[in-house]
Amino acid sequence: MISVSQLTKAYGHVTAVDHISFDVARGQIVGFLGPNGAGKSTTLKMLTCYLPPTSGTATVNGFDIFHQSHEVRENLGYLPENTPLYTEMKVNEYLDFRGRLRGMDRATRNKRIDYVVERCWLGNVRDRVIGRLSKGYRQRVGLADSLLHNPAVLILDEPTVGLDPTQIRETRKLIRDLGGDHTVLLSTHILPEVEAVCDRAVVIASGKLVAQGTPEELRTSRRMSARVLIECRGPVKDIENALSRVSGVSKVETLMPHASADKAFTTFALRPREGQDVREEAASTVTRNGWPLREIRLEHATLEEFFVQVTAQQAQAKGQTE
Repeated sequence: MISVSQLTKAYGHVTAVDHISFDVARGQIVGFLGPNGAGKSTTLKMLTCYLPPTSGTATVNGFDIFHQSHEVRENLGYLPENTPLYTEMKVNEYLDFRGRLRGMDRATRNKRIDYVVERCWLGNVRDRVIGRLSKGYRQRVGLADSLLHNPAVLILDEPTVGLDPTQIRETRKLIRDLGGDHTVLLSTHILPEVEAVCDRAVVIASGKLVAQGTPEELRTSRRMSARVLIECRGPVKDIENALSRVSGVSKVETLMPHASADKAFTTFALRPREGQDVREEAASTVTRNGWPLREIRLEHATLEEFFVQVTAQQAQAKGQTE
């Protein structure tokens, strides 16, 4: 549904987007992740035919952004980060105006306006002036506009920025509901948003694509940063030495030591080598030495840890090449 191949945008000597390639399948909700300044908005502007790429190409619903930009726009709904609206119009008037711009006849306009008003929960404000609505409702008006012509693809740029917690939950629910009927590319730097609504994620940093996959795949790709936490009681140094000899353990850290640590429970963090599960041998080591064991658990790497690692690595790599 969306296919991006070696897409690049340069401004003089500055490369904002650097040869990125990814695909979004029909009906998927894909998160487009990256820190501020990573090149997310520039990529979206190229996909929506607002900016021409320097090189590379992309297709939206089979139409090329270079040579078939009109067809791309017909198949695309776009909600930019700062929703542009005519604030002196009423909601109904604005949506009718937008429908007329798209060449929709009156019967089709009325039918689609009723649909998007209901879908975006605008029924109680459809006769109100847009300028008097809250930011949350304005976002809904912008989303209703992007859905008005029933596009195959939706591109949403930071759709929940500036909303309160209730509005964020409502907007995320709406995006989840849109999946399947529409293919959605969701640009964000809010990690809980990706885990809450997205089937897959594409991560960009310093203009380069650094990772892609499901949220679970991204987390598990950094299992090397997972930890096994063991809470037990006994001589701290002896426990550290014993656990460091467990096969597959690369490092042992002592967490929350107490003044009388030998008499209190202490938590030890074991860093396993990649692909190693050290829980069974570690538990056996503790019990064999007679140290009371209160808890042992695997603490997986989080999506936040993954995001911080890959973006930091890319920033470091960019600094070394400059």
